[in-house]
Amino acid sequence: MVLRIGELLVAQGVLTEEQVERVLEIQREVAEPFGLICERVFGISPEVIEGAWTEQYSRLTEGWRLEDQEFDPAVSSIVTARQAWQFRVLPVRFDEGSLILATTRSSLARALRFATKVIKYPAVFVLVDADRLAAELVRRHPLAGLDARSLASDRLQDHLPVSVPAPRRSRRA
Repeated sequence: MVLRIGELLVAQGVLTEEQVERVLEIQREVAEPFGLICERVFGISPEVIEGAWTEQYSRLTEGWRLEDQEFDPAVSSIVTARQAWQFRVLPVRFDEGSLILATTRSSLARALRFATKVIKYPAVFVLVDADRLAAELVRRHPLAGLDARSLASDRLQDHLPVSVPAPRRSRRA
């Protein structure tokens, strides 16, 4: 059984069942995401919504093991190595028209923002252990100077290579 975000927010004491029904009514009229309506109508913070959403994904992907998956080499190029490390996303394969991306519980919100802005395909996230994700990033998206310990670093940005534009040529005649 899939636990819906409204049910999670009720269980956490953030919303009442009546408020969930109100959000669902509004959602039928305006076709906005449930969490966005909660933020706008009831003043619920985005962090609370993200927390409930992360909990929902954790429950949905419980038991999903990265090491048991078949990786499609063709999806690897959908993200650059830098993007994979920076946003902690690992493309796995397409399934029923959606790109399966692995990330960690703590990186889910960031990975989602990245995917919605950059990736051109519908994405489905699965949550995996940080050590397993790091090992697969090292294997599938190697980046000079980064290893499995780098993923745990709060200062990962300091270790990522910076893209430097090519020097401009002088236009002197």
